[in-house]
Amino acid sequence: MKPKMDCAQTNLKLTSGDLLARNVVWNLLGACAPLAVAVPAVPLLIHRMGTDRFGVLTLAWSVIGYFGLFDFGFGRALTKLVAEKLGAERNAEVAPLFWTSLLLMLLFGVLGAMVMASLSPWLVYSALRIPRAIQQETLRAFYLLAASLPILIASAALRGFLEAHQHFRASTAVRVPLGIFTFAGPLAVLPFSTSVLPVVAVLALARLAATVALAVLCLRAHASLSDGIAIRASLIPELASFGGWMTVSNVVSPMMVSLDRFLIGALVSITAVAYYAAPAEAVTKLLFFSSALAGVVFPALSSAIAQDKARAGVIFIRAVKYTFLAMFPVVLLTVAFAREGLTLWVGATFSGHSTLILRWLAVGVFFSSLAQIPFSLIQAMGRPDFTARLHLLEVPAYAALLWFLVRGKGIEGAAIAWTVRMAVDAAILFGFSWRWLETGGREVRRFITPLASAIGLFILSALPMDGLTKKIYVASTLCAFACIAWFGLLDPAERTYARTLYPRTLYLRMKVGAS
Repeated sequence: MKPKMDCAQTNLKLTSGDLLARNVVWNLLGACAPLAVAVPAVPLLIHRMGTDRFGVLTLAWSVIGYFGLFDFGFGRALTKLVAEKLGAERNAEVAPLFWTSLLLMLLFGVLGAMVMASLSPWLVYSALRIPRAIQQETLRAFYLLAASLPILIASAALRGFLEAHQHFRASTAVRVPLGIFTFAGPLAVLPFSTSVLPVVAVLALARLAATVALAVLCLRAHASLSDGIAIRASLIPELASFGGWMTVSNVVSPMMVSLDRFLIGALVSITAVAYYAAPAEAVTKLLFFSSALAGVVFPALSSAIAQDKARAGVIFIRAVKYTFLAMFPVVLLTVAFAREGLTLWVGATFSGHSTLILRWLAVGVFFSSLAQIPFSLIQAMGRPDFTARLHLLEVPAYAALLWFLVRGKGIEGAAIAWTVRMAVDAAILFGFSWRWLETGGREVRRFITPLASAIGLFILSALPMDGLTKKIYVASTLCAFACIAWFGLLDPAERTYARTLYPRTLYLRMKVGAS
């Protein structure tokens, strides 16, 4: 058994600021590179496929997300438990945990494929208002999606294993090509066919290639995996104790994410789904920073909590702060210039239907971004039961609100309901996290004041203004925000570190230029 000091040093290495910062950059690259392709690709897909087929494609993406629940929480459990064991220098226990989890998740993927295949006819012919002309190709595409579910679930486990080791550079090397191909692949198919079926086929093949690449990287990341497949039934209870509650969240959360689009399709029309989905697909991409940060923070918190609660608190507070600093300017610009941005991106027709949708959803994304940090903390502390119970309580309230608002206000009502849910969810998660961390009232007030100010500024930016007035308002707000962030939100150590970034960047530029 290694000395306690060795464990502490290993834990600090896995949670060091420099390592986490580099990994956030890699995670951001994995999110931003596909986004650069998605922005020009979506209007082309709408134009060439038509709004009906594009609506079906967005529903297919939603179905993939929902049926990912068939990992039964074992993927998240694998990441957490591997990170804990690495932090405690219990490396010999990692390989059996990996192989046992992967086998179970593959079996769950097969189960999910069977369920999805059996439900596909009902979805196509009864539940959704799919135009008769494209029902057959939609059904075949859904069958193909079902067949690809085991691959999807296995790839999530492999990526989580790499991230538990803080090997975000390796996972990003696979994630970037896959993300780009998610949008570039359908565009490559369209000159030959506008059917949804070949589009889904190329996406499934891309995921298969990515899964093989991730498996090779996992074998390189942990040498003992090559010693042979080790399955231990005794590990199943440890995985299930965490994964069981995660299964509840995995069932309920994706359902709530997709419920708005399915209700719009059932109560309004499939064309309305496209008007809602286009801004929704765009604005939810703004989650890339918080998702990148939370993805890095979760295994770091898992490693830190077992050894040093104070270190976990530092990671949490800084993660929340950096999320706020990154998201406020982006959301402000999105709310202020929603109409102009949509007109340039997808045309005046979509802009007329979708401007209010984009503004509401942008504010919801702001709350959702912040909520990802306490969500990661609660999961890392081994309390998936809390988030599961929260989701169960949210379902009936959100469904009732969504139904009422969609019937009364159409797609705008769906956006309002989603944003309200995000705000309530964030408030509850932060309350639980602050209580566990025993954070003082001063720290809470230090966060609430800028949050309330940000909401007020979002509302002002949505008011009718002429072009010049709006630009002056946004520019002055961002300048004031930069000053307040620098002197009021960053502590002296963070300001000192930030000052070192410019010389480093300048040196790197000079070095590249000289070469």
